[in-house]
Amino acid sequence: MDYSAYLVPLLLAFTAMFGLWKRVNVYDALSLGAKEGLDTLLGILPNLVGLMTAVYMLRASGLMEVLGGLVGPALAKLGIPPETAAMLFIRPVSGSGALAIGSELMAAHGPDSYVGRVAAVMLGSTETTFYTIAVYFGSAGIRKTRYAIPAALIADLTGFMAAALAVRVMFGAG
Repeated sequence: MDYSAYLVPLLLAFTAMFGLWKRVNVYDALSLGAKEGLDTLLGILPNLVGLMTAVYMLRASGLMEVLGGLVGPALAKLGIPPETAAMLFIRPVSGSGALAIGSELMAAHGPDSYVGRVAAVMLGSTETTFYTIAVYFGSAGIRKTRYAIPAALIADLTGFMAAALAVRVMFGAG
């Protein structure tokens, strides 16, 4: 018998009972939390729309391919497959865009290829930096990011290089 279907109803019942025990108006607390959530959403929505628009414009313009061709030799010297250049540019901005590029790389090269494995590890070991900053800084009302963006981008580059190194160590170079 699968008991996982009972988990959510039991959790909700426990929360309601705990609220009653603590003499909290659970419905009012839920309504207030929903209102605060919507206020947060309205605060960060313009940032998210701007980010998504920029990602789609970059991909549609062909700029990603041009930049990939320019940085390909430098990436090869760092041990990063040049084919993953587009993912390196998109990943800090859009997780879904990077996933689409990763899927394209795996379809073209195969999921067990060096490029496919590096792309998969890169997706799992890096963050959508600008999306995260837009969401968290936007919800907190922070307008000046100061050193957060350069530090996060350096961490992303480190994650990309570590992904390529980990695949080379574990599976050998492609």
